[in-house]
Amino acid sequence: MKWTDLPEGVLLQRSFLFGITGILLGTLSIFNSQFQLVQAPMGPLNGISLLLQMFGLGLSVMVLRKRKVKKEDMEKAKVMTLVLGVALVFFIFSL
Repeated sequence: MKWTDLPEGVLLQRSFLFGITGILLGTLSIFNSQFQLVQAPMGPLNGISLLLQMFGLGLSVMVLRKRKVKKEDMEKAKVMTLVLGVALVFFIFSL
């Protein structure tokens, strides 16, 4: 089954999971860079964080581009796109 064939609720749920995981990994990376909790390179963690956030953003945009979407799912997708977009820009500028 293709991702485009999945219901909007499932896509939004996966978008949230990918996005929140990316945000948490990015926050962990920033905290480690500031407080030196673990002596490990944060480059790969930053990359995975940005990748997960972009993937979540892509899923929410996929819901926005679908036809015949319920109004409540459309509003959730708009909010998810806004939140993930702002978070992505923040973590890009924090590098």
